[in-house]
Amino acid sequence: MKILLGSKNPGKIEGTKLAFENYFKELSIEGVPVLSNVSEEPVNEEIYIGAKNRVDNLVEYAKEENIDCDYFVGVESGIAKIFGNWMIINIAVVMDKTGFLGVGTSSGFPVPDKYVEEIIKTDLGKVMDRIFDKSDLRSSKGGISYLTKGKITRINLTTEAIVMALTQFINESIWK
Repeated sequence: MKILLGSKNPGKIEGTKLAFENYFKELSIEGVPVLSNVSEEPVNEEIYIGAKNRVDNLVEYAKEENIDCDYFVGVESGIAKIFGNWMIINIAVVMDKTGFLGVGTSSGFPVPDKYVEEIIKTDLGKVMDRIFDKSDLRSSKGGISYLTKGKITRINLTTEAIVMALTQFINESIWK
């Protein structure tokens, strides 16, 4: 099974692999750096739009490169106001080669109000790197690993969002 993921981020690649391995065997995952066409730090609906744009850009890439693919995956992280609180969430969009679309989200984690404006103006990764005095946390376990004392990583959040999107494929009789 061939899967194209709209990112070269090692954590997103690993999360994609873990999610799909729950349900499918013999996977080939290729990370392709496609644009999300949204803000550096997506806000609210932009998170979904960015993930969907990644999928759409992957479909175009596959056509241009003549790649036969079973699934296209876009994952976008961003900041959203949920029930009056600013939260970081991941949204995954998964599309199969027939055009059937699944959408899922990860658990969200709260953002202290004092960081919201800075995150929106720059991006979460830069703020987390500064807070934890690290470099490029987004490419490994993510700042969430520090916030949860190692209990949850960015890979876990990516996996969770994709598994939620895959529910529409593994239970397709309910959706189709």
